[in-house]
Amino acid sequence: MLEQRQSARFPVRFRSSFTSANVVGGEGCVVDVSVRGCRIESPTHIHPGTVLELRLYLSQDEPPIGVAQAIVRWSRGKFFGVEFLSLEPEEWARLQHFVKELERKPAEKADPSNP
Repeated sequence: MLEQRQSARFPVRFRSSFTSANVVGGEGCVVDVSVRGCRIESPTHIHPGTVLELRLYLSQDEPPIGVAQAIVRWSRGKFFGVEFLSLEPEEWARLQHFVKELERKPAEKADPSNP
């Protein structure tokens, strides 16, 4: 049985890097994101249950968002999904702002008065 998502996920493509206490580390590409987690494409195989420290490089113009703790919930092929467990308040605020902007974009495209 599939878990019901609690937060909308939005398709994106940006770089990420990750490390864990047991010395697993690597880089990947975030392919979707929500305020609660994301899906990452990476050549590094990560086992479900692994706790990672993540850096999300949303743009080249600003420093990455640091996620102090994220747990790998699933892993299939070159993709794995993480749930964000712990972020500093300022990082949490940046992530929420980024996802809110993604929520707004489809509405802007659908509004004919907004080119």
